[in-house]
Amino acid sequence: MNKQTKQRFSKSRLRRNRQVFGFLIMVVTLVFFCVFVYRFCVISGGYVDAHNLRKSRLTQETRTSVLQAQRGSIVDANGNTIATASKTYSIYAVLQPLYSGDKEKLVKDKEKTATMLAKYLPMAKDKILVYLNPTSSKTKQVEFGSAGSGLSLAIKQQISRLKLPGIHFTSESSRLYEDNVFASHIIGQTTVEGSGTSAKIVGTMGLEKYFNKLLAGKNGHTSSQVDNYGYQLSTSKAKTVPAKNGGTVYTTLNSNLQNYLESLMSKVQSEYKPTEMTATLMNAKTGAIIAASQRPTFSLQTGDGVSDMWRNALVQDAYEPGSVMKIMTLSAAINSGHYNPNEYYQSGSIKVGGTTLYDWNRNGWGTIPLSQAFTRSSNVGMVKLEQEMGGATWHHYLKKFGFGQKTGVTLPDESSGTLSFSNATTQATTAYGQGIDVTVMQMLQAMSAVANNGVMLRPRIISKTVSANGTVTKYGKQTEGRIIKTSTAKAVRKAMVKVVQSSIGTGSAYKMNGVDVGVKTGTAQIAGSNGYLTGASNYIFSVAGMVPSKNPKYLLYITLKQPQNYTKAPEEMMAEIFKPLITRALALDAASDDAANATTDSTTTKMVSVTNKSTTTAQSTLSNAGYHVATVGTGNKVVQQLPVAGQTTLNGSRVILLTNGAMTMPDVSGWSKSDVLKLAQITGKKFKLKGSGYASAQSINAGALIPDTGGTITFTAQ
Repeated sequence: MNKQTKQRFSKSRLRRNRQVFGFLIMVVTLVFFCVFVYRFCVISGGYVDAHNLRKSRLTQETRTSVLQAQRGSIVDANGNTIATASKTYSIYAVLQPLYSGDKEKLVKDKEKTATMLAKYLPMAKDKILVYLNPTSSKTKQVEFGSAGSGLSLAIKQQISRLKLPGIHFTSESSRLYEDNVFASHIIGQTTVEGSGTSAKIVGTMGLEKYFNKLLAGKNGHTSSQVDNYGYQLSTSKAKTVPAKNGGTVYTTLNSNLQNYLESLMSKVQSEYKPTEMTATLMNAKTGAIIAASQRPTFSLQTGDGVSDMWRNALVQDAYEPGSVMKIMTLSAAINSGHYNPNEYYQSGSIKVGGTTLYDWNRNGWGTIPLSQAFTRSSNVGMVKLEQEMGGATWHHYLKKFGFGQKTGVTLPDESSGTLSFSNATTQATTAYGQGIDVTVMQMLQAMSAVANNGVMLRPRIISKTVSANGTVTKYGKQTEGRIIKTSTAKAVRKAMVKVVQSSIGTGSAYKMNGVDVGVKTGTAQIAGSNGYLTGASNYIFSVAGMVPSKNPKYLLYITLKQPQNYTKAPEEMMAEIFKPLITRALALDAASDDAANATTDSTTTKMVSVTNKSTTTAQSTLSNAGYHVATVGTGNKVVQQLPVAGQTTLNGSRVILLTNGAMTMPDVSGWSKSDVLKLAQITGKKFKLKGSGYASAQSINAGALIPDTGGTITFTAQ
């Protein structure tokens, strides 16, 4: 092949190669184009790899904010607030700019800032300066520990008025309790679950727990479409599901008597140091719990002390009741026709099932009639009654009285106690309150049959609940049927009067001049790991009283366990609660009756509610109504008042207002003793009026802060 032919062949092959290569490029390009078109169609449809792009886009552009429901309130029998929704505040200081141009919000004068904050925070100036001068120069902001958290609105406002540069606050949902200690285990406790806008308050104890769903309400939310800068898109509308606030729980507690009971309990606790103590005042006609408390107790607001006693002793603690059970033993014996008061028996001891059972006075009182068994609190006499009845009859009555069963009171974690008839000995000992475990509520329920002429009442702590939408659920008087005859109930109450009035009775410490009182005392051994404990103080002492005994309105039951400072007889210790509380209850009844009888001459009126109103509005309202107004505290809002709303009062009487500010002393010049008692009740402090007549001098000047520490504040009268 010549040179010219080779050149033509080479050019022809080169041209063919170019055509093939060009074709391949065109095919590849076409394939990529087809893939692109397919992918574009898929994406246009809103899906990539099974992922919904439209939904994702909406999610990224949707902002949802929680609308927090306000927790409902718990109130007393007169509608006065016990627990309500609130906010607490935490303080922090900004030391370094959080971003450029933020220098105006920094702490400028640390010395001045520490000096001013020390006046309102429970922290010394030098400690505050430690926080304001952190070891790291890079620290931008600091908090002040527990001393700087949980601050009230009043404290926050007082600090804010100082306008201290660099001092700021955050707020948290919280619970505000009007009294620090007020039936604490009954009202209960809450905790905050979650944080930020998702935080919610949850009840963990007492009524706060039992009615948590009603009180909590339901959070709402707002959803809207926003752009990258957070602004709502003009093409969308916000969707709002409103929050449903919590409902209200109305208790049967009387704040006046409850606060008084708390002060009496604290005094006895401080003086005699029992390991545990309970006291409950019940309306014998309705079953309503008017006042109830226990020791140890805790602060509703701070929770201090709850670790010492987290159980609600009124419903959760099951214990052997001792001789107060003899009320039910005597009732069953009389009602079943097995009581012969003129029958004689040998006191001191009795042998049952191979075991010797003793009277508290082991020597006994010789041969005595059964009519003295209850008065002397003879265990042997009660065993004789149980034997006369027979085990089946006695067991039948124990079940009728509700032992071994929950009462159904609206408090969480109620115990049913235990009722065991395992042998003849335990069967016999139940007749005097040993070998049977009960709760305070069970005892109140059983004793109500005697107080209420044979018809047993279920104890109740709630009168009604009202949901946010207005639905009312009533918890009215609930009878558990007729347990004993009216004649039986009256006979047992007469026997209870003998316990107080007779020279052989065990309840002379409860005698009250001019008051018809019937009681039954009790002394129960405490079970240990190896039998019952020994020692003079290792008992649960108790008393149950019905006043007035002929037609009881009040049923008061007190238990006192293991007093460590055994300087008086246990009956005298408990009488320091029993007699003053009954006296106060009867006095309130008398005042209400007198006021009701005096309404015709227009000298009385119903006290208006000014609680939760501004201080100035409350003062103006009451002054215009003709009352003398005394204000305790520097706050701008009234958190408590005495007399309480709805109480019948004399025109021109004194009304004391407690505000949300620092507690300050009013001018008590010209005050009567009853006015001073009101001041003591509303502040929770110890006051003493020396002399007779009206107050003329006071140990703390008007306007001065009332100290938080103990001690008695005295007033001089002339």
